[in-house]
Amino acid sequence: MSEDFDVVIVGGGITGSAMGIVLARSGVRVKVLERDRIYQDRVRGEFMASWGVKELQRLGLADILTEAGGIFVDHFIPYDENIPAEMAEKFAFEIPTLGPDIPATLCMGHPAMCKALNQAAMAAGAEVVRGVKSIKIQSGGKPSVSYKLDDEEYTLQPKLLIGADGRNSVVQRQLNFEMQNDPPHNLLGGMLVEGKTSWPQNAFTAGTEGNIHFLIFPQGKDRLRLYLCYDFDDRARFTGPDREKNLLEAFRLKCLPMGEEIAQCKPISAFHSYSNEDHWTDNPTMPGIVLIGDAAGHCDPITGQGLSIGLRDVRIVSDILAQNNWNPDDWNQTSFAPYVEERQERMRRLRVTGRYITRLRAEFGEEARQRRARASHRTNVEGFPSPSASALIGPEALPAENYEQSIVDALFAP
Repeated sequence: MSEDFDVVIVGGGITGSAMGIVLARSGVRVKVLERDRIYQDRVRGEFMASWGVKELQRLGLADILTEAGGIFVDHFIPYDENIPAEMAEKFAFEIPTLGPDIPATLCMGHPAMCKALNQAAMAAGAEVVRGVKSIKIQSGGKPSVSYKLDDEEYTLQPKLLIGADGRNSVVQRQLNFEMQNDPPHNLLGGMLVEGKTSWPQNAFTAGTEGNIHFLIFPQGKDRLRLYLCYDFDDRARFTGPDREKNLLEAFRLKCLPMGEEIAQCKPISAFHSYSNEDHWTDNPTMPGIVLIGDAAGHCDPITGQGLSIGLRDVRIVSDILAQNNWNPDDWNQTSFAPYVEERQERMRRLRVTGRYITRLRAEFGEEARQRRARASHRTNVEGFPSPSASALIGPEALPAENYEQSIVDALFAP
């Protein structure tokens, strides 16, 4: 069976659905293919940095998520073993004070976010199919995608095929995009918990104590998403039948005033962990094909950049498609050169930021603790330049020199 569409999007998660909304609202004939019939909790994609929220607003999608339960979080508390809790609270800051026109960050459960955007894509006029299997892709001047749905086979030949199918992208693998990656640094895992705590619902934290790096993000309604980053040598502690219990116990921290309350919360999701490292391609395009979001490569998730990256991709690619009044006959691989160029530099800067933050927060022991104290004093007291703020306000918001290796070396120097 064959159908006629201008654009087919493989992947109906956050990035794919957002693209579907934007295209459908502009009158593009678009079809979204999604593998899952029910969105699963994949322990990622629940924190949107301020620069991602700006992209969400520019795309006209912010109301969709806030009406579906997303909450704005504008407060950061730097709890850490190097400073007393009361001092960390004194050093807490409001995210919008980091620069002009900086919105608060957004926190929302990944399945709920996917569902809200997917429904909005359908409401905008995109045709959405869930539960597809056996996807096969061909690139070219007129690309094709075939798939099965309820044992019936379909073939589509759109003007453009967009791969938005995440880290294990079928589109990326089948077309042999040249991907690069660095070695895994640590394991990062998370779990959703529920319980009465005094944790403020407008604040998040990221800090280090002992041999763990911890992160806490509110989810509304007495729920928190807890994350731990730890060495591969500690993986046994967070595997097996006691992993959820051990994760909660790990939050009984001296530097965290609400740690005891958090440790008594109830897990309401499984604990999953995965290695954290960077994956990227220098060119996420082929004839008839464009990759966006995690399918085009992702940063070390320790900095929580995935949603922001995906939404920036949606905006830039949709702006390119909008040229010449959305005429599909004018779309070709050369058209996406500005996207390729911008994404290369954006991802390079975010890799520098991620590597800096990983060394700052997710290396353990006395030497690492002292190094973290030096870097924090140099940035917060002495005013040294640093790439770290880009994780909140965006990689283009800081001067280019902030991403030079000499800057990072100076921050960590004895």
